[in-house]
Amino acid sequence: MSVTSWHASPQRAAMPHSDPSTGEVRVPVALYSLDELQAEVPLVLSRAEAEALRDALIMLLTGPSLVVA
Repeated sequence: MSVTSWHASPQRAAMPHSDPSTGEVRVPVALYSLDELQAEVPLVLSRAEAEALRDALIMLLTGPSLVVA
């Protein structure tokens, strides 16, 4: 089985949550090989990593913003 055929998706009906004391963010994800479920695991990110991921996803979904000076 090739790892290149794997992908991750958010787990259905599972919400991300954070730990206010550490800033850690856990996002429940399901790992698939093609369309066959392999595992359900949390993606664990620091607060800074979660913010960077959010910003990168926003950029990919909306495109670069225009700054008018």
